[in-house]
Amino acid sequence: MDYLLERIVQHNVTHAKWLNTLSYMENAGARKISACEHPSEVNIIQLKHAAEEHRHAYYLKKQILKITSSICENYNNSELLGSTSTKRYLHHLDIKTCKYLQQNFSLNKEELKYAAYLFVTYAIEVRADELYPIYQQILTKYSSKVMVKSIILEEEGHLEEMIAQLDKFSPDWKIHAEQILKIEKDLHEQWINSISQEVFQENYA
Repeated sequence: MDYLLERIVQHNVTHAKWLNTLSYMENAGARKISACEHPSEVNIIQLKHAAEEHRHAYYLKKQILKITSSICENYNNSELLGSTSTKRYLHHLDIKTCKYLQQNFSLNKEELKYAAYLFVTYAIEVRADELYPIYQQILTKYSSKVMVKSIILEEEGHLEEMIAQLDKFSPDWKIHAEQILKIEKDLHEQWINSISQEVFQENYA
């Protein structure tokens, strides 16, 4: 992972696409959170998460301007890294998580949406807590103008909030979360492999 990020950070066009890819993921996460909202019983933490994920997407877009102003104006496939895997990642995690929860809990439609929000967001926050600090270390190493320290702090807070909500959802949530984390790990590896193939093709073409 470190080597991949080093290659990305050293190549401006690839780095811009990486930031745009992260922005897409944050935006997709925010939209998923909003889609999981109950028509009336929406708590403040859920609203906070959606708002902050949208802000992360915007912040990452703005960071691109520190590198270039000529690309990544949208989320078209040509402006992303590993576009197919990127666009499937969260969607597939959501679908597979819902299937798992249906098999292990008796939930109605709204309860399933909320449970999926809890477990999917937890898995994504665990991943973010690993990915962003590594990325920031590489940015610091290469004296990049790009920074993600503010995102790191907020993602840490999100993870604590998700754990608190999962504690209320089920006393056995950790057992189920381990299964969701395995699902996420497989999707993450597919995503990274897709990006790696693209990055090394671009940089050594």
